[in-house]
Amino acid sequence: MSGLVIGLIVVGVIGLIVILWAVGVYNKLVRIRQHLKDSWAGVDVELKRRYDLIPNLVETVKGYASHESETLESVIAARNACVANTGSPESQAKDEGVLIGAMKQLSVVVEQYPNLKADSQFINLQGELSETENRIASSRRLYNGNVRDMNTAVETFPSVIIAGVFNFEKAEYFEIEDASVRHAPKVSF
Repeated sequence: MSGLVIGLIVVGVIGLIVILWAVGVYNKLVRIRQHLKDSWAGVDVELKRRYDLIPNLVETVKGYASHESETLESVIAARNACVANTGSPESQAKDEGVLIGAMKQLSVVVEQYPNLKADSQFINLQGELSETENRIASSRRLYNGNVRDMNTAVETFPSVIIAGVFNFEKAEYFEIEDASVRHAPKVSF
């Protein structure tokens, strides 16, 4: 065999290795993006569950504390803003911060009504809401872990090359901005 043929074979093998590497990196980025979408859907499901519980909780409180309408209306308004938000995780997190603050105000109102705290429907709703808050926290951790994986893959060499060519972008974490509302609201009324 001549040197030209051997050179072409070497170039062909190197080219094949580069193509296989690029395909592997591309498939990894697609897999991470799908995990990211799936985990955001999990967060969304849990948030919707919370949003569905809040009107029932407000109605139960309203029966005992009807003159606290401003607080009750602020909870419903914050809940409705969250439901209507279809934006980015950052935008959702801002609305969630407002909702958590309104739920804290509701907790203060509930403390003033011992009969309400003993109501069986209220106790059941409180338990469901507490469970939902734990599920939201778990879903958020999973989503943020997938964001970390995507951002690492998109920013590290050599996968940054493939990410740039195929427009893979960094993802946004789902974080509550205000440090005072970073934790789930205490629902042990």
